[in-house]
Amino acid sequence: MQLPGDWSMGPAEERLREEEVMVANQISLAERINSAIEEADSFREECQRVGCLVGRLKRMLRYLIDYIAAAQTLYDRPIVCIVAEVSKNLERALTLVRKCKRWTLFRRFVIGNRTTDFSRIFTLLESSIANLNWLLNLFDPYTGCATGEWNLSLPPIHDPVISLVWSFNATLKMGKLKNRIEAAYSLASLAQANERNKRIIEEEGGIPLLVKLLRDTFQPEAQIPAANALYILSDDQERVRAIMTGGGIPAIVHLLRASPIRVQIQAASLVARLVERYPQAQEAFAEERVVVPLVKLLSFELFPELVIPQFKHKQSICSVYEMEMKINKHNSVGLNPEVDSLYTNLCLNWFFEGSNGAQMQKKEWETGEPAVKLQVKLNCSKALWVLARENESISKNITERNGLMCLAKLIEKERNELQLNCLMIVMEIAAAAEQQANFRHLAFKTNSPGVRAVIDELLRVIKESEGPEFQIPAIRSIGSLARIFPAREIRVIESLVAQIRNKHRRVAEEAVIALQKFVCEDHFLRSEHSKSIIKFNGVAAMKRLIGKQSPQAMVLLHYLYDSRPLQRYCCTETEVKNGSARWTYMTPENPANAFENLTNSKASSIVHRPSSRQNGPSPKARPKFLTTFFALPQ
Repeated sequence: MQLPGDWSMGPAEERLREEEVMVANQISLAERINSAIEEADSFREECQRVGCLVGRLKRMLRYLIDYIAAAQTLYDRPIVCIVAEVSKNLERALTLVRKCKRWTLFRRFVIGNRTTDFSRIFTLLESSIANLNWLLNLFDPYTGCATGEWNLSLPPIHDPVISLVWSFNATLKMGKLKNRIEAAYSLASLAQANERNKRIIEEEGGIPLLVKLLRDTFQPEAQIPAANALYILSDDQERVRAIMTGGGIPAIVHLLRASPIRVQIQAASLVARLVERYPQAQEAFAEERVVVPLVKLLSFELFPELVIPQFKHKQSICSVYEMEMKINKHNSVGLNPEVDSLYTNLCLNWFFEGSNGAQMQKKEWETGEPAVKLQVKLNCSKALWVLARENESISKNITERNGLMCLAKLIEKERNELQLNCLMIVMEIAAAAEQQANFRHLAFKTNSPGVRAVIDELLRVIKESEGPEFQIPAIRSIGSLARIFPAREIRVIESLVAQIRNKHRRVAEEAVIALQKFVCEDHFLRSEHSKSIIKFNGVAAMKRLIGKQSPQAMVLLHYLYDSRPLQRYCCTETEVKNGSARWTYMTPENPANAFENLTNSKASSIVHRPSSRQNGPSPKARPKFLTTFFALPQ
C-alpha cells in the first residue's frame, strides 16, 4: 500500500481519498504517540501499555484504509463518526504520554500524572478498539455488508440503534441486490417502531439510499420495499423534503408510468402521502406530469379505446418524442384540451404497444385479481384528490384528460371508499372552477358529455345516498358550479331544496349554502333560481332550520328577499299587525347574529326593501316576510 504522501487523487476517486486521508492521519498520530513513549521517564509501565493499545489501533486503521481503497462505493457515515472518536482518544493519549518526559522534579510536581489518568486512557483506547473492530467487520469484503452479512453486534457507542442503521445503510449502498432488498425491509421495520428511529435513519443518510434503490432498480421485489420504507418515513415535512431533494418525485412518477400493478399501488399511495404531509409537493409532481398516469390507471378498464387507441403501425421513439414536444407546446399556449388528449393517447399507444414490459403490464391488467385492480384505483383516486386540493393547474390537467367522464363512470359503478374519493376529486375541481372563471368556462360547458355525466351522478348521489359523507361533497360540487346552470335546470334546485329536510343537520346546512350561491347578489340568474326555490317549497322547508338557529338559512332568506320573488310571495300571506319589536338588519356578512335578529323581528304593515346603498335599513324598513315566514306550512 502506498503512503499518504504518494497518493495522486483523480476526480473520480476524490470522495474515497478523503476517507483514506482521514484514516491515514490517525496512523500518523499513533506513530507520534510511540515516539513520545520512547522519551517517557516516569510511569514507564503505564506508557508501555498505552503503546500496546495504540499499536493495535494502528494495525486496525491500516486494515480499514485497505478496505476503503478496495471499495467501489462507500457508505462513509460510520467511518467519519468512529474515526473522529478514535482521533479524540489518541490526542488525549498523546497529551498524557508527553507529560512523562524527563522534566525537573518541580515541573513533575506541578503538572504531574496520576494513575487514574492512565486508567481513563486505557478505557478510552479499548473502546476505540472495539468500535474499529465493529467497523472492520462491517466493511470486510468477505464477511461484511457487501456479502449481506449484517454486523448486528452493538459497538460501545452512544446509541445502539445507530449501529443497526449504519449496517442497513451500508448494505443499501454497497451490498448485492438481494441483500439491499432485505436491508430496505429492515429499515422499514425499524422506522415503524417509533419516531426517534425515523429521525436517526434520516440523519444517517438512509432516505437518499432508499430513493436510489427505488430509482435505479427495475425489479418489483426491490421497488416495493423501497417505496414502503419511504412511505413510513414520509410522515414529516423535513423527511418529505429530503425525498424530493434526493430525486424521489421523478422516480415515483416513473413507477406509475411503467411498472407492474403491485408497484403502482405503492407508488400511488406514496404520492398521496407526500402531498398530504407537504402540500408544496403538488407543484413538483405537476412538473413531472403525474396526472397522466394516474388518470390512465383510473380509466384503464372504463375507456380502453381512449387510453390505448388501435393503430396499424407502432410509433417510433423519435415520433413519440416529437409528439411529446407538441404536447408541451399545446399546454403552454392553452389550446383545445381534446387536441392535447389526442397527442397524449398517441404517446400512451407507444408506451403500451412499443415495449415488451408494457405488453406485460397490459396483460397483467387483463388477468389481474379484482381486489388488486381495486386497490390501484383506490390509491390513484386518493392521490388525485390530494393533488387537486386547492390547485387549479392540476384540476385543469385532470379535466383535459377525460378525467370528468372517468370520474362520472366510477361514481356510477363503484361504492364505498373509491366512490368517495372520486366525489372528493370532483369537489376540488369544482372549487377551483368556482374561483377561476376562465377555467370554469373552458372545462364545464353544459353541452359537454363529461360535464353532463358528472352532474347526473352528483344529483343521483344527492338523491339516493343515505350517508352524509357522500352527499356533502356532491352538494358542495353542485354549489361551486352554480354559475354554469341555466334557468331551465330546475332539477338541480329541486334536489338541493329536498335536502333541506334531510335528517342530518350537516347535509341540510350544506344544501342551504349551495342554494345561497344560486341566489347571491352577483349571480345574473338569481331571480329565476329564487322562483325555482319558492316553487319547490324551499322557504317553508327552511322553517325547521330557522327553529334550530341556523345562520346559513337566514343568509339564504336574505338573498331570497333581496331578489324580489320572495317579496311578492310574502305579500300574498295574511298580515300580522301586532308587532312592535325592533328589527335589526341582517346581511350575509353577519350570519352569526342572524337567529337573534330573526326572533326579535316582527312585521309591520309596511313592506319596504332597504336600499343597497345604505349601511343599514331605516327604522321603518321592517320586512314583514320574517313574521309571515313562521306562519307558512312546513
